[in-house]
Amino acid sequence: MIGIVDYGRGNLRSVEKGVAKAGFQAKILLNPRELKDVQGVILPGVGAFADAMKALNSGGWTEPLIEFANSGRPFLGICLGMQVLFEIGEEHGTHRGLGLIPGRVVKFPPGRKVPHMGWNNVHWQQESYLVKGIPDNSYFYFVHSYYAVPESDQVIIGASDYVVSFPALVGRENVWGAQFHPEKSSPWGLTILENFGRRVNEDAGVSGD
Repeated sequence: MIGIVDYGRGNLRSVEKGVAKAGFQAKILLNPRELKDVQGVILPGVGAFADAMKALNSGGWTEPLIEFANSGRPFLGICLGMQVLFEIGEEHGTHRGLGLIPGRVVKFPPGRKVPHMGWNNVHWQQESYLVKGIPDNSYFYFVHSYYAVPESDQVIIGASDYVVSFPALVGRENVWGAQFHPEKSSPWGLTILENFGRRVNEDAGVSGD
């Protein structure tokens, strides 16, 4: 079972439908205690970094999510949910994130309209379970004004370009983050969710989808 975190900052139904279309069961988690009942977690998100962390902190999600990631179970952040995986966000001041991936989230430099919105191609930088079966240079759907700057390029699975080259997909052990919206990026976004679902099942010892 995949849990989708409801902290008031995400496209929950779109993600839930995407996971179902990929062939896996998902449930929307209304409080942190429910994390014990799932084998994988998706943290969606739209809006501002500071607001997201305020909602996670006030809802009691922050430490349980960090503990979930540290347990080794698969964890996927989407869009703003990917950005808060990092240590620091610079949107409307400096704010601490979940700190699961070393690095910062910064604003796009001048030169193009923000937010960056629409379809962009992604170049794979390294192999990853999450991108099995997806050709290099495939297109995904983005909506964001800030982007991640990891401490190490080793966490960058896929990169895209908009004013600068930025991480579109990152991963560190069992934690992944997609700056794009896989639930809105058919067919390759659906493949991302399929691969994530298979990883959840494999780690949980479940055979098949």
